[in-house]
Amino acid sequence: MDRIKIIGGNKLNGVIPISGAKNAALPLMIASLLTADRLTLKNVPNLADVNLLARILRNHGVDLAVDGKRPGTTPHLGETFHLTARDIVDTTAPYEMVSRMRASFWVLGPLIARMGQAKVSLPGGCAIGTRPVDLHLDGLKALGAEIEIDAGYVIAKAPRGGLKGGRIQFNKVSVGATHQVLLAAALARGETIIENAAREPEVGDVAECLVKMGAVIDGIGSSTLRIQGRDRLEGAVHAVLPDRIETGTFAYAVAATGGDVTLEGTRMDLLETALAVLPQIGATVTPTNNGIRVVRNGKGIEPISIETQPFPGFPTDLQAQLMALVTTAHGTSVIRETIFENRFMHVQELARLGADIRLHGDTATIKGVPKLTGAPVMATDLRASVSLVIGGLVAEGETMINRVYHLDRGFERLEEKLTRCGAAIERISAG
Repeated sequence: MDRIKIIGGNKLNGVIPISGAKNAALPLMIASLLTADRLTLKNVPNLADVNLLARILRNHGVDLAVDGKRPGTTPHLGETFHLTARDIVDTTAPYEMVSRMRASFWVLGPLIARMGQAKVSLPGGCAIGTRPVDLHLDGLKALGAEIEIDAGYVIAKAPRGGLKGGRIQFNKVSVGATHQVLLAAALARGETIIENAAREPEVGDVAECLVKMGAVIDGIGSSTLRIQGRDRLEGAVHAVLPDRIETGTFAYAVAATGGDVTLEGTRMDLLETALAVLPQIGATVTPTNNGIRVVRNGKGIEPISIETQPFPGFPTDLQAQLMALVTTAHGTSVIRETIFENRFMHVQELARLGADIRLHGDTATIKGVPKLTGAPVMATDLRASVSLVIGGLVAEGETMINRVYHLDRGFERLEEKLTRCGAAIERISAG
């Protein structure tokens, strides 16, 4: 199993290109199930989760072609996928595939909508809380789907004549359930209204792509989506939006280590709340022609109090990275996690580096320490693993991060991007 070795203490200076957003690329790939035509997606990140979903879609009968390199293109530019689901040959998504990644469960809605039936394993993926799928199933039932659960599988059928529009009001904001119902509603007869829909930019990106494919959607970016379903959808060409979580992660890494880095190919409007904390802790953020510049001032890090919220609030996917950043602040920071239970698994590993963190229910109190010291640590999930990278970059001496396969699920060329900016980081392969 690969490990990552970091020698901390180097400031980051240079340019880091930001990849396409994993959390948009996955549902966009799944949208290919809704049409017999070709869907072309640009700026797709090369990640373990993307490659796994490609396998799942191929199992359903989706043809996937990936453009090769072109002369003069930057190696960090995302890949271009051409997906064609002319014939869906299998409406079953088996346990051995779905259990490895939660987002693959979202094939359920499109399969019911287009094929009238589906058998999809209940999901696995990251070990963060329970994350029940009830909201997904209730949303699909509101469109007329008949659903039963048997031996760990969701077995679903559309009524005669296919799914029909309905009104869905989620009792809590769920990005996954919003994606699920949005995708299904695009092929449902009549109008579907989703109330208390997730407002994350990735949801908006999927909606914009569905519009290009022929769906009529009002309220994109708001908490109420109105979808006029179509009998069939067409192919389209769509570029995946920049990854706001990767943007925030590298911005926090610069703030933690010191330095001056331009994050290329990203947008401030995607994560205004997350970037707003940086001036408070002692870093400046300025827009550039093609991205964002982050500069740490010469003084120390100031403490912060924050709680995670659905978009446009502070993202839960940056909570662990922010915690790593404030471990060496001058004072005490407070972080409250309101989205996912059990999302503090990185705390004990940061403590191995010398961080002083106390947990009480959904709240972490981080008392700043003068320095962190390198140590062997273990990644427990995707966001936790990258918080350990930030901790390792700050710590004195050597930090060895084990179980880095979590990183490969969500960060493209992480070591390479950081090395280009002066970090002493390398992957040690197991083989």
